[in-house]
Amino acid sequence: MKLKTGLIIGLLVLLVAAAGSALYLSSAQQNTGIIVTTNGTEVTIQSTSWFDVPEAMLDEMKVKALEDVQDPDSTVDSIKTDMQNIATKYNYTVQVKISSQFGEDQLPMPATVKGTSMIPTLQDGQDIIVLKTTDFKVGDIVVAHHPDYNLIVKRIAAINGSQVYLKSDNRQVEISSQIQQVNGVQQVVTIKKTPLDTWLPATNVVGVVKNY
Repeated sequence: MKLKTGLIIGLLVLLVAAAGSALYLSSAQQNTGIIVTTNGTEVTIQSTSWFDVPEAMLDEMKVKALEDVQDPDSTVDSIKTDMQNIATKYNYTVQVKISSQFGEDQLPMPATVKGTSMIPTLQDGQDIIVLKTTDFKVGDIVVAHHPDYNLIVKRIAAINGSQVYLKSDNRQVEISSQIQQVNGVQQVVTIKKTPLDTWLPATNVVGVVKNY
């Protein structure tokens, strides 16, 4: 009788231990690391978990991460938050790392040049890759928010406190003539187009052009 009791107790202990292990494994499956790898134009998402994670979650993360990478206002922290929010919907918690050609947690952004203000350095229609950063210096080519022209690409000519002076590489002044109505009379009007040079807050700088 004592032997049987001992066996029963031993089996119960094993069952409790097995249940505890199963509970631990189930809990562990709800936590994973996520690596977002991007070159600015493409994104891949990788889980570091030993266990399978939902493909739907990874697919949703990939779509959102690519959207974020191409958003001038996104940051490393905002992308990590977006990935964590998506994971929450699938009952997961994630630790996110961003990897790019510039290093860990260095965020690239693709852009396309419009106009001829940076000729001969940059051509109209040329694709470029911008590294989002606040670490810039005089001489760098940067992309920045402009109140009238949205995003512009210029060279930093001066930094004065919290202000940066941006200049066009193309210094050519374009002069053209148009016929316009002036006080009801048609007149030939001379139009002078000068390069855009402007002071902007340093916080308007999105990042430094790295690949062109």
